[in-house]
Order: sequence, then C-alpha cells, then structure tokens
Amino acid sequence: MSLRFFADHCISNVVIQMLRDAGHEVFRLRDYIPKDSADSVVILKAQELDSILISLNGDFSDIVTYPPANYKGVIALQMRNHPEIIRQLMTRSKNYLSAHTDMDYYKGNFRQTRLLMVRVHLYPRALHLSRLLRPA
Repeated sequence: MSLRFFADHCISNVVIQMLRDAGHEVFRLRDYIPKDSADSVVILKAQELDSILISLNGDFSDIVTYPPANYKGVIALQMRNHPEIIRQLMTRSKNYLSAHTDMDYYKGNFRQTRLLMVRVHLYPRALHLSRLLRPA
C-alpha cells in the first residue's frame, strides 16, 4: 500500500522524486494552490487531498496551532540548512515509511525527521516515542 503526501513549497524535487520512486503518491503544493498560501490554507489542502503534509516549515511543528489529532498526519523534515543531507535523510525516512504503509498509522500524528532519528509524537495521548534509525 502506498502513502499519499502533500509536499509543501519548501520540499525539493529530490525529496518528491525519492518518495515517488518508493511508490508513494505525492501532490505538489504549486499544482494546487499559490506558493505563498497561508499555512492554514496549505494544511487544509492536504486534508482535502486526504494526504500527509510533508514540510520543512517549522510552523507546522506547533501542535497548539495545528493539533495533530485534526489532521491526516504531518511530517516535518529537519535539515537545519544542510541540503547536502537530503539523500541520507530520505533513505532513512523511506525505511521508516516502508515499515508503516497504512495511512491510518499517520492520522493524528506529528513526525519530526532528522538524519539519525524519527521522533513520533502521538497526541492527544501525550506519548512520546523516539526511534533511532540505524545506517543501512
């Protein structure tokens, strides 16, 4: 089963293509709404497309403004201005995504993905899990 993603304007074509190559469906923001759309419009469009929002925008990490329980899922890629790690980050992210291919797994969850870790926040249960990803 493949996953459906709505890629925010800040997500590179490399990330989009790697997700597609892994068999996932990826909608690009620019194909649906203006690039400078407000965050509220972006996350609403992700919902309309029944997709997990994937973004570099830290605003979506604000669980008060964007409560995970209200959405299909949010994945925040954290690169800290280091685009050279995109391929490594996505390789490890694809391993995680391939282990969790059901869209319902992501519903109501916020995921923050860094090079060595995927941190999963399951709300509203206030359970915090961290999973270290081993190099392939």
